[in-house]
Amino acid sequence: MLDAESNHIEYKRELDKSDKLEKAVVSFLNYNGGGEIIVGVADDGSVVGIADTDGDQRKIADRLGNNIHPKILGLFDVVTEKIEDKNIIRIVISSGMQKPYYIRKKGMTEDGCFVRVGASAQPMTEAMIERLLQHRQVNSLFTTAASRQKLTFEQLHIYYNEHGLKLNEQFEDNLDLRNGDGAYNFLAYLLADTNGASMKVAKYAGTNKIELVENEEYGYRCLITAIYRVMDKFAVENKTYAKITSRDRLERKLIHPIAFREAFINAVVHNDYSLGWPVVEFFSDRVTITSTGGLVEGLSQEDFFSGRSMLRNRELMRVFKDVELVEGLGSGMQRILEAYDRNVFEITPSFIIVTFPYASDFERSVSEDVHINERSLSEADLKKVKPILDYLKTHDTISPQEARKLTGKSAVTVRRYLTLLCEFRILKSTGNTSAKSYRVMNSGLK
Repeated sequence: MLDAESNHIEYKRELDKSDKLEKAVVSFLNYNGGGEIIVGVADDGSVVGIADTDGDQRKIADRLGNNIHPKILGLFDVVTEKIEDKNIIRIVISSGMQKPYYIRKKGMTEDGCFVRVGASAQPMTEAMIERLLQHRQVNSLFTTAASRQKLTFEQLHIYYNEHGLKLNEQFEDNLDLRNGDGAYNFLAYLLADTNGASMKVAKYAGTNKIELVENEEYGYRCLITAIYRVMDKFAVENKTYAKITSRDRLERKLIHPIAFREAFINAVVHNDYSLGWPVVEFFSDRVTITSTGGLVEGLSQEDFFSGRSMLRNRELMRVFKDVELVEGLGSGMQRILEAYDRNVFEITPSFIIVTFPYASDFERSVSEDVHINERSLSEADLKKVKPILDYLKTHDTISPQEARKLTGKSAVTVRRYLTLLCEFRILKSTGNTSAKSYRVMNSGLK
């Protein structure tokens, strides 16, 4: 039995043919912070499950892409999960920037526009619709024409092909690379093979900006390529501390690599490019990631830290999801807060600054209870997965069901823990989805 429905959660027993699904999605799009719809759960929170998750997942994506206006591709995720050993579908919706959203066939009317009020979707009045139209924020990536109109996208094609996706002849329209006048827009400019866009990466000798050691520009090409180049630079700077003990070789990174990656990608995808560009700065004791624009108007800090969002750059998020730079809406914040606390964030009206302090060497603080193969889990991660690691000291394999009994956590949380241990090469998954187990890769656990 799940918790009751709320202003951010709605349950649906099944996917029917009415427009109740679109109505609920529209209400979350028009509500600050968005929300989630879980299909396969009754109104009282009891899990009933879904028989055909693959088929329903395709139907949901098709209906939301075609039946709601303005376009919302990039504003929602549709994922399948197991709760109480039953298949469900979770639809994660980000609050949109082009409010009011509405059901296409009913138009921008009281019958087509809805907003979340408590645990239900309520029709919007004509006055509410007019007020939202007056304050509608224009998506500058889509509407702003590129300064160059002779653009090519060979690198973008390569990234899509690498992920099993093929861009057809209509890809420029499908990815919103042209504005309403038919000209290449700023999104196309960012993703083109050559452009004038660049991200600054600076390195300083001390704890302030007095002595500049390096000042590099990463860009002038497809934004995805620039991102990978910055990540390569980070890998070089992310020093590894090592210590040989009587049992094993212990290793620890300066910065939690997954947290840095998520914070950097978030900075790029949520940046306000009309004001400036993301900046990465390495100091002697920390690394900072700065994005311009602050929080989107209407989004609270509590919503921000809860992983709810109002996407500033919907079209860019859609591309990043296609090439798997982002896993899903809100997942990046969760991964950051699993390694660090909220204090690493500084939020101002114009900027969001993330500061990761460097880890100390083993001589100052060391935990020798667990051997990590190539990277070191954070203290927060160690605390969460300790029951699993203790179990693996005397067992070669563990199943998700066994991990749930050990931790007392839900299937979704346990899957995240096991995935984390796989990412750090402690475990390796074996078997298919219905009979998956995890085998120890690291003999040092014994």
